[in-house]
Amino acid sequence: MQRSDDLLPTARTILAAERERLAALGVGGDLELVGGSSVPGALTRGDVDLHLRVEPALLAAAVRTLRTVYDVVHPEIWQPTLATFAVPDAPLPTGVAVTPVGSEHDVRFTVTWRRVAAEPALLAEYNALKTGDAAGYEERKSAFFDRVVAGARADPGGPPLSPA
Repeated sequence: MQRSDDLLPTARTILAAERERLAALGVGGDLELVGGSSVPGALTRGDVDLHLRVEPALLAAAVRTLRTVYDVVHPEIWQPTLATFAVPDAPLPTGVAVTPVGSEHDVRFTVTWRRVAAEPALLAEYNALKTGDAAGYEERKSAFFDRVVAGARADPGGPPLSPA
């Protein structure tokens, strides 16, 4: 495990490079840095997670274009509102999740990472997940995301559920 603070400058450089690549390809949308490497003080395995938020009508075209420059990863988890890729030439292992704006996956990624960045208790809980037993990690992480999003829905003063 590494502290995200050590990776953040490289992660931001990767984000900028991928924004330029997508713009040159004509892929619209908003590319954001998410995941452990996006939150100061978070623990990470040393990878970078990017989230491409596209208008629903542009999702299919974006996915077709991304297939020409990125490697498809985890096709078994793909859904009508989620596609996942790896950036083959990045200086750190880098994944890109593509979602339509306003979809369940869009809200899940965006709200969770914004709340983890803003709420020290959630960051501490996330870090505890990262240092816990590897067996069942993905299930525990998914349950954490579910709870964070549900908490945002229940808290009218919390972060917006339709991220800008």
